[in-house]
Amino acid sequence: MSGQIELLDRTLAGARAEGRAALVAYLPAGFPTVEGGIEAAKAALEGGADVVEIGLPHSDPVLDGPVIQTADDIALRGGVRIKDVLRTVREAHAATGKPILVMTYWNPVDRYGAERFAAELAEAGGAGCILPDLPVEESEVWRKAAEQHGLATVFVVAPSSRDERLAKITAAGSGFVYAASLMGVTGTRESVGAEAADLVRRTRAQTELPVCVGLGVSDAAQAAEVAGFADGVIVGSAFVKRLLDAPDLERGLAGVRELPAPRAGGPRWARRNTLRG
Repeated sequence: MSGQIELLDRTLAGARAEGRAALVAYLPAGFPTVEGGIEAAKAALEGGADVVEIGLPHSDPVLDGPVIQTADDIALRGGVRIKDVLRTVREAHAATGKPILVMTYWNPVDRYGAERFAAELAEAGGAGCILPDLPVEESEVWRKAAEQHGLATVFVVAPSSRDERLAKITAAGSGFVYAASLMGVTGTRESVGAEAADLVRRTRAQTELPVCVGLGVSDAAQAAEVAGFADGVIVGSAFVKRLLDAPDLERGLAGVRELPAPRAGGPRWARRNTLRG
């Protein structure tokens, strides 16, 4: 079975055609349980998210802040395995028909086997992988496997990335470019900051791939700000907190489902993109 990179491409293009930024939600597999994580991914998509990233919990994350680290720790103590990550992808995609990616550090994929992981992710209906710590110079094995199985390879760029580096990274990637809004880890912030808009502008000068902004986007006002200059808004900690703070799973899922939902006066997470017309 081929992966769903074309579905991802169509979804992002469709959001742009509607004059809005896509909402990309992040939720870790196995949190609060494997079954609960599957239901959370479905809830985010049913509530209005265009794409979901399923995090593969890791014991030594370099990009994740305290909220997602807490969720990962709960998932790892619960015994989550790669098979559970793939099951989460499979069931969320089957239930909604929307694109699902896996966000993972490279070590678990390397140990599992890049070809095996790509084949099984594609078979599960996955659209690709986001690999925040895989240097583009060392990515050929993965990229070949991903291309063979119809999967996107999404790389992360940062405000510190020079233009020459942006050109190299974006030339190797597919699906979209993950633009980190700031130097730091995931989590809520007072403001997204001007660095994000400048990074999107510089990245777009190097590629035709959509540019989605994440890290620190935690409320509707910040999402609307990012949607004004990016192709997609990536929200993680705000979704995870809905589950962490809820007194029970049912109310946590309701919170996840409500977060991206339209309210009176228009969609919370959508605004016309102004930089590409």
